[in-house]
Amino acid sequence: MTTDFSIKPHSANASDVRPNTRGLHMITWGCQMNVYDSARMTDVLRPLGYAPVDDPAQADMIILNTCHIRDRAAEKVFSELGRLRHIKEERSTEGRQTVLAVAGCVAQAEGEQILKRAPYVDIVLGPQTYHRLPEMVARAARAGGSVIDTDFPAEQKFDFLPDSEAPQTAGNVTAFLTVQEGCDKFCSFCVVPYTRGAEASRPVASVLAEARRMVASGVRELTLLGQNVNAYHGEGPDGGAWSLARLAYALAEIPGLERIRYMTSHPRDMGDDLIMAHRDLPALMPFLHLPVQAGSDKILKAMNRGHTADEYRRLVERLRQVRPDLALSSDFIVGHPGETDEDFEATMQLIRDVGFALAYSFKYSIRPGTPAAGAPLQVAEAVKDERLQALQALLREQQDSFNDAVVDVVAPVLFTGRGRKPGQMVGRSPWLQPVHVDGPDDLVGRTVPVLITERRSNSLVGTLVEECMPA
Repeated sequence: MTTDFSIKPHSANASDVRPNTRGLHMITWGCQMNVYDSARMTDVLRPLGYAPVDDPAQADMIILNTCHIRDRAAEKVFSELGRLRHIKEERSTEGRQTVLAVAGCVAQAEGEQILKRAPYVDIVLGPQTYHRLPEMVARAARAGGSVIDTDFPAEQKFDFLPDSEAPQTAGNVTAFLTVQEGCDKFCSFCVVPYTRGAEASRPVASVLAEARRMVASGVRELTLLGQNVNAYHGEGPDGGAWSLARLAYALAEIPGLERIRYMTSHPRDMGDDLIMAHRDLPALMPFLHLPVQAGSDKILKAMNRGHTADEYRRLVERLRQVRPDLALSSDFIVGHPGETDEDFEATMQLIRDVGFALAYSFKYSIRPGTPAAGAPLQVAEAVKDERLQALQALLREQQDSFNDAVVDVVAPVLFTGRGRKPGQMVGRSPWLQPVHVDGPDDLVGRTVPVLITERRSNSLVGTLVEECMPA
């Protein structure tokens, strides 16, 4: 999965920490899977007495859950560790211990280098081992030194995670649910196979059980997560492997679950049953994140994507035939080694041909250990900058056009909470657009028809349909 949705720290939700509990401060960088992982690490540590706190100075344990997708990811981690070191040392002078842990993909990639450069770190753990976190905490306390665990264990971590009695999603209308991890595609630019490991899928029973707990806590929309989520092949109750489509049908039968989304998908794994599910399953939202990365067959081959530009076009055509209102988002990388002006123009043409409601675009940056890192014909930074600006301008134009097309349309909006202004509520359209209306608080958790009246830069404004009707 190449999309990086945030590089800003995200703290765990604050809760009232009782006198006998320990403070846990979680900082999360990266994609939604990291957000999910942080919530599960909180669950794992809860039996040890840890509860979330917003202030790291009040934390008995600080976990930095890291992402390796963006450029200079490791340096950003070490910079943050320098800030946290001062907190750890200050608390130590007051006789208070702080366990400092680095988790996630940078931990997996850097491993021992983290302890060499930041010996004050107590625990380094990869994304496949956080079910062992309580054991690591105990080992660090007993040994009085650092603990590192970046193995790819034979067992799936999901088999060892506790069922949360108080789900992290409590009070949330939307939530993420990881169903698949890892990737076997080995795209030339990507570190995921090296940091997350081979493709692995959670058993169906585990997914359904967690989904039911989430819905019971108030969740109405679930986004199924995976580095290559449409390669899902979890073991079903019948002992056979279930596809993502079959899992989606089972999830749709959970009372109270209104909407299902999934990301991130690979074009090579978009099977016929999943395409037909978009036709037949109303709960499956008409918005699909389907990364293509480039529009030049030469660059797609160099990227080891395993498909051509025209194969992607035909796949999109099939999806839109079965679901005419389907909107697409995608990922694009400019400046991959060997990309010429003609290759870049092929990418621009693919964007014009397909049309995207949303997209994430990046300059190629070297990831040590990946095949493209040592490839010849590296593209100059100035050329990357110029191409990225042109590509983003085209994508922005398409996004605005898509949002303009929704104005004067009545759309079902699932309301998720209050807006920034008094009396304002915010929700999601089926196409993932934020929608603001004036309305009462009891809209939260309800799906209500809204007349879209205005398009703003990154959101829509609407009016509740019942308010538009004559008395």
